[in-house]
Amino acid sequence: TDANVVLGRVLPDFFPKIFGPNEDLPLDAEGARAAMSDVAAVVNKDLAEAGRPAMTVDEVAYGFIKVANESMCRPLRELTSARGYDTRSHVLACFGGAGGQHACAMARLLGIKTIFVHRFAGILSAYGFALADVVEELQRPCGGEEIGDDMWSKVEESLLDLATQACEKLLGQGRHLNRLEVEPYLNIRYRGTNVPIMTPGVPYEWRDGLLAKDAPGGDVKSYVSSFLVHYKREFGFTLPTARLILDDVRVRVVAKQDLVVVPGGGVGSAILPPVEPPAPLLSCPVFFAGGRRDTACWNSDALTPGMVVEGPAIILDKLCTIVVEPFCTARLTADSDIEITVGDDPDAGPAKSLESNTADPIALSVFGHRFMSIAEQMGRTLQRTAISTNIKERLDFSCALFDPTGGLVANAPHVPVHLGSMQHAVRFQVEHLKGKIFPGDVIMTNHPVAGGTHLPDITLITPVFSKDSVEGDAPVFFVASRGHHADIGGISPGSMPPHSRHIDEEGAAVISFKIVDRGEFQSEGVTQLLLAPAQYPGSSGARRLQDNLSDLQAQVAANQKGIRLVEELIGEYSLPVVQSYMVHIQAAAENAVRTLLKEVGARQFPSSGGVGTLRAEDFMDDGTPICLNVHVDGANGSAHFDFTGSGPEMWGNCNAPPSVTASAIIYSLRCMVKQDIPLNQGCLNPVTITIPPGSILSPSKHAAVVGGNVLTSQRVTDVCLKAFQAAAASQGCMNNLTFGNEEFGHYETIAGGAGAGPSWHGRSGVHTHMTNTHITDIEVMEKRFPCVVREFGLRRGSGGVGKYNGGDGVVRELEWRKPLNVSVLSERRSLAPFGLQGGGDGQRGMNLLFRKDLDTPINLGGKCAVQVAPGDRIRILTPGGGAFGQGNSESAGPGSCPHRHDAVSASECPSCFGEGEVQRTRQRNSSAR
Repeated sequence: TDANVVLGRVLPDFFPKIFGPNEDLPLDAEGARAAMSDVAAVVNKDLAEAGRPAMTVDEVAYGFIKVANESMCRPLRELTSARGYDTRSHVLACFGGAGGQHACAMARLLGIKTIFVHRFAGILSAYGFALADVVEELQRPCGGEEIGDDMWSKVEESLLDLATQACEKLLGQGRHLNRLEVEPYLNIRYRGTNVPIMTPGVPYEWRDGLLAKDAPGGDVKSYVSSFLVHYKREFGFTLPTARLILDDVRVRVVAKQDLVVVPGGGVGSAILPPVEPPAPLLSCPVFFAGGRRDTACWNSDALTPGMVVEGPAIILDKLCTIVVEPFCTARLTADSDIEITVGDDPDAGPAKSLESNTADPIALSVFGHRFMSIAEQMGRTLQRTAISTNIKERLDFSCALFDPTGGLVANAPHVPVHLGSMQHAVRFQVEHLKGKIFPGDVIMTNHPVAGGTHLPDITLITPVFSKDSVEGDAPVFFVASRGHHADIGGISPGSMPPHSRHIDEEGAAVISFKIVDRGEFQSEGVTQLLLAPAQYPGSSGARRLQDNLSDLQAQVAANQKGIRLVEELIGEYSLPVVQSYMVHIQAAAENAVRTLLKEVGARQFPSSGGVGTLRAEDFMDDGTPICLNVHVDGANGSAHFDFTGSGPEMWGNCNAPPSVTASAIIYSLRCMVKQDIPLNQGCLNPVTITIPPGSILSPSKHAAVVGGNVLTSQRVTDVCLKAFQAAAASQGCMNNLTFGNEEFGHYETIAGGAGAGPSWHGRSGVHTHMTNTHITDIEVMEKRFPCVVREFGLRRGSGGVGKYNGGDGVVRELEWRKPLNVSVLSERRSLAPFGLQGGGDGQRGMNLLFRKDLDTPINLGGKCAVQVAPGDRIRILTPGGGAFGQGNSESAGPGSCPHRHDAVSASECPSCFGEGEVQRTRQRNSSAR
């Protein structure tokens, strides 16, 4: 609002006088301009240091508007993309007092050509409440029955029964029978998926005041056809061979309001011959792209239907202000709504005023949003088109944009351990395939020596070429997506074996393969790679090959979406400008990290000119040390992360490739930076890293690594934050649970407690640090897999106690309904998450097996594989976070536990074993007595 006032887009004399202690004062235009002048002074100081010309107060205010508009467009692009829609084919409807001030600019950014402003736009929500229909909805489960013609009579009977009940409820409220509309729905999904679509049928008819029982809302074929259309639009594909399942039926009965409503035809309604508007109320200078322009201002009451107002103009209403930007045209419809046609403004052309060699601060922020938006829309496309639970529901995937060398430019806020390491994968392929990357290629890789983390995380990399490129030209960008595949073979279902010793036991390993070669999908080649693990003793190939292929095709589609968006961006701004701002954004991240390191040096080592060494150490549960010395040079804002002293490669699978350590460092630095910057390669530019070859953090080519990505990465992050005294240890684990048989494998990670910091309590029951995935919904688990979720809740009192308490872990207990192989891969079962600066440690985790025929639990340890029978239960108790600072133990939550897990029975310690198990133990003991 301050920026709009400064730019002349909001006129204080025509704005409600609702300010001040008595709520009767106008907007303070002088105060807004004075405050913006102060901001401009700070901006110009930085510009002078960079050798750039100063900005006027107007230009600074306009910069705020441009950044605000771009940030509002990001979720619009992401959400419409997620549902399979293109914003350019839509009308932008704006409401609220401020909507009309931004509508033209946002429409241009979104490629929308028409804006609709309702005559009650300023109070549209209140108007909508008054007009809202009364709705009664009833739903009835169908038990996941397979859809077929023979089921229709039963479905129709249920729909009619629900419709009758809903109508009777509304009639009992005094609603008029002839104003009821009955809408039937079937909730349909493909077998093996968890994404049902509530599919509408044909509304029921009324005859002689009664529901027409011989006019059903469609038939099976009409519902199936409607489902296929909705599914194809939202997810981009259908599954021709998959059976359709009916989860439930629903009826929605709408009682239309009896209010007399002024008719409104919406966009394009009652187009009248154009009429010249009367003389404007006044004319004032308003700032647009290119400078201030004389802008006519009309009072909306003076405009009548058919009148046309050419921009630039301002239409003043009692409830809102509408800015009609240059080269836009507003017309009043027959219903006194305003329809704006958006034209192209040559002065607002994005590339007109940008130079490629210096960074404009406004454009820098705008490009940050645009680059992030590309990655976000790639992610939405991947989620929308994938079929596996891991990607579609758990969101265990990441998408990002890279420069021609493979350096990370921007990413969506997906999984941190992926994002920092993906650039290692892209850079490996750039060097490995130098001169052999062509338009239409998509490269597949997952091997640790090629920048991979662990084998289930498969990365697909696609080059972006300039439209003017010729044979032999190098890519101008890369886009990449990484997804965790539910099973890629190996010695255990789910490809997360707790006891693997060699990488061949963990599944298909691919250093470099063109899954798409110059536009042709290599189905046979990728199938051979995914089935290859079967050649090793005790191993299987991918157990759900078709799911792998479908998810890989979804990754290809996500990358293709990224290519289209990069090409659109280059078309808007030109290749030199886009590539230069790619560099500028990385430079901005670098400067932010250098500023952080200078502050750390000045604070920690004031007597030595900001130069000194920070040290930290922690241990894996088997005693393997993770050692870190951070040599900080506060003079130039650089640091050297030295992991010398860390333990040797393990005879197990907690070895972490160097890309994982780089991910932990870039993530930790980004967390400590106070500015809002994208996580990219620039964060690592001030940093050098030493990792001893042959150590747990730089293992040999054939070392098992499946646990390094999900366990050791968390420990490295804790050690980095400990060195800077930034936060106590979080749960330090992803609590990996895998189960299945030779037909399927399912994998999930389980939340725990976050570590506290210098001014905050740790969060309870969250995924921490290097993971950012969802847990599988209970309904999905029980519907798709042979298990029952007996308990899922917080593990009260498991967080450390101090001035700021650590977050609590969780309890998750599953009961199995058929024989299965179950694996748990976890840490912090022996060594507790540490507190900092006198804060208490968090509780260690524990994995318990309850056999159906035994009363006492069996401790499975941190890493185990076990055969379960129907009725057996596995109970995962995840670690709490460490506390920060000394504090009174009375600040602990109820149920905090001073005991050690191995010294107390379940009946004595709720925080160790969870309230549910304590109650069950007490009941068993009581029955025995």
